[in-house]
Amino acid sequence: MWWEYSRYPKSTPRKAVGGIKSQSKRGSFGESWWAKRWIAVIESFDVGGRLQRGRSYARGGQVLSIDVTPGHVAAKVQGSAPQPYKVSIEVAKLTDADWAKVVKALSVQAKFAAKLLAGELPSEVEQLAADAGVSLFPAKRNDLKTSCSCPDYSNPCKHIAAVYYLLGERFDRDPFLLFRLRGLDREALFAKLGASTPPPPPEAPKVARKPKAPARAAAASEPLPANAVSPSSVAPTANETAAPADPRQFWSVGELPTDLLAEINSPSVTAALPKRLGAIPFWRGDERFLDAMETAYRAASVSGANVVMGTPAEETTPTPQVAKPRIVRKPR
Repeated sequence: MWWEYSRYPKSTPRKAVGGIKSQSKRGSFGESWWAKRWIAVIESFDVGGRLQRGRSYARGGQVLSIDVTPGHVAAKVQGSAPQPYKVSIEVAKLTDADWAKVVKALSVQAKFAAKLLAGELPSEVEQLAADAGVSLFPAKRNDLKTSCSCPDYSNPCKHIAAVYYLLGERFDRDPFLLFRLRGLDREALFAKLGASTPPPPPEAPKVARKPKAPARAAAASEPLPANAVSPSSVAPTANETAAPADPRQFWSVGELPTDLLAEINSPSVTAALPKRLGAIPFWRGDERFLDAMETAYRAASVSGANVVMGTPAEETTPTPQVAKPRIVRKPR
């Protein structure tokens, strides 16, 4: 009703310090199929413009904390009030009978358990569970009971929506979060899978061999020859240098040989390894994790080149590039 809208005018959230920022700057949230499936379920509930504002909250770092326990999510979101709002999301837990059906479906093929061990949720799992009469993802709004301490009458509000989207990104790195929200931890899931998996085939009989003592233990028990010298008493030769006693000096970079030949090539892809690992969920930095890694890797490349080339670091300090004014000469 119109008087309900007038009671809660549009407000601007207070800037949060150290909040959790989404790694998605624009577009959709989540990369894996299970993360996208979670987001699709949430967006199918059609709560209007609050989803859009929830995405802005998630990208702006307004969510201060998220705590996930079996069947429950507790979060704090900074809104327009001085104190952050408290968000609660209860996910309907599956019964023991439902979990037995899910575990049975996962035990059909060994590759499903292997993928789970590798941190991947097989795409066939959802359909297998559905065929057994179990829905892994929330199927209806009643599967999610949400509340927020904000004065917004809508449920879910933008604060709850922001937590939904950040959970979707968390799914990318932790597919077991879905099982936890449904009431089963990772360890309990693998315990059930281990109990339901048939025992491995018996191994071929091994020929009994006389046990041998470990080489190191045998060597230690034998007396040294009379002319043997203890390794600790061996002095460094003329071409060797004794290790420094100071650990800081040991780990510091010394001068490289002057005749060292090295080829320096810039990497074709900056921060390739972090990019393969993907974004960190619930990241709290002012800039995106991968952007921060690119900056650090570029600086490390410059420092490494300085060490090889023997160039002092202060000589290669990057300076801001200022565009030179273009001088246009008039024809004579």
